[in-house]
Amino acid sequence: MFLAEEAAKATSNINHFDWFMLAFTILIGIGFVRLVMTRPKKNIFAIGFTAVSLALFLYIDYIMIFKVWMA
Repeated sequence: MFLAEEAAKATSNINHFDWFMLAFTILIGIGFVRLVMTRPKKNIFAIGFTAVSLALFLYIDYIMIFKVWMA
C-alpha cells in the first residue's frame, strides 16, 4: 500500500490541456502585437478585447505553472 502511494505522488501534474493553454497564450500574444503594430487605422475594440484576453490567459498560466505544476 505504501509503495502505491509513493508511485502516485511521483506522477506529473502536467496535463495535455496545459500545453494547449500555453499555445493559446502565445497565439493571443502574437495577435496582440500585430494589432498594436498596425499603422493606418487601429481597431481599439479589438486591441482592448485582446488585451483583456491576454491578461486573463497570463493569469491562468501563472496559476497553472506555479500553483499546480510546482505543487
